[in-house]
Amino acid sequence: MNRQRAQEIVDSGEMIHVTYNGKPIYIQHVDEQSNMARIYPLDEPTHEEDVPVQKLEEH
Repeated sequence: MNRQRAQEIVDSGEMIHVTYNGKPIYIQHVDEQSNMARIYPLDEPTHEEDVPVQKLEEH
């Protein structure tokens, strides 16, 4: 996924199916400078992490 699409998903406020390493995730924030996204797995909302936007997949 590219940074712009990830930001569109964040801004939409809708629940769009996105995965990271095959797990459904929620994107909290996209950092334009580092191209990283702050995410958490839907089944573990307390497990936040920063990951490369390019590793996210929209389904």
